[in-house]
Amino acid sequence: MSARSFTQCIQTSPAILMEGALGERLKREYHIVFDDHVAMAGLVYDAKGRKALAELWKGYMDIARRYRLPFLATTPTRRANKERVGASRFTEKIIADNVHFLRGIQKDADLEMYVGGLMGCEGDAYTAEGALTEDEAYRFHKWTAKRFLEAGTDFLYAGIMPSLPEAAGLAEAVSDTRLPYIISFTVRADGRLIDGTPISEAIRYIDQRADNPPAAYMSNCIHPVNLFKALAQDFNQTDRVRERFLGIQANTSQLPYAELDHSPDLKCSEPEILAREMGRLSEISRIKIWGGCCGTDDRHMECLARMITAGK
Repeated sequence: MSARSFTQCIQTSPAILMEGALGERLKREYHIVFDDHVAMAGLVYDAKGRKALAELWKGYMDIARRYRLPFLATTPTRRANKERVGASRFTEKIIADNVHFLRGIQKDADLEMYVGGLMGCEGDAYTAEGALTEDEAYRFHKWTAKRFLEAGTDFLYAGIMPSLPEAAGLAEAVSDTRLPYIISFTVRADGRLIDGTPISEAIRYIDQRADNPPAAYMSNCIHPVNLFKALAQDFNQTDRVRERFLGIQANTSQLPYAELDHSPDLKCSEPEILAREMGRLSEISRIKIWGGCCGTDDRHMECLARMITAGK
């Protein structure tokens, strides 16, 4: 366990390493098939799944340790909500069991590490189809948030959130737990969420609406070149965005989501090139949380850790 809190880490650390890809690597390197309802969350009950998850996390942890960076890892539970768990062969214990499994991996880690509970939207993260209203989202996500609170996670992480109403409702549900949390938007290169809301407006609305605002905002499953374009839009060049938008989990392709989602082949760029393009984000933002998404592996995370420590 870490001597300082997750919130203190976000506030005071100049650079933080977040995990790289899990899902794509589990499918392509380990040939693991995910559950139809809860996706990766069920892997904690499977010996092959547990072994693969442990190997991937330990690889990323080793990089953070060698570069002396705080490390963030999240449970693979984006699809483990009340509706999907209820339709599956699993029980609500799946949330706690995922947290406890990741805690077990953290236990012997000689580094500053924080365990996060991953939450996700109800519908499609890349099209916003099936997105919830604010009130619906509050009711939908409070079940998951409560179970992460009971499981003792360090923070909550809402990944690839495509619409402002659902992200705002989720923020209200998480606020009730008083846990620190990050909201990570699905962002287009034009500087807007999938539903058309500018990043600046989404942050302003949630900050003013939530009793306990997020510790930070970020984006995941986006190429750094596309995020650079997004943050460079005039309406996103505000003090609030610079102060509050603090992270990226980058994928390795600039193609739009419609072309990447369910692509039969993995779009990938060289680690050194990706790290260099991520480094450019420092020209227009105060990003300090650096992680990987689809297409990344240990090579990308190594180059990324080297880049961010060189700039500290």
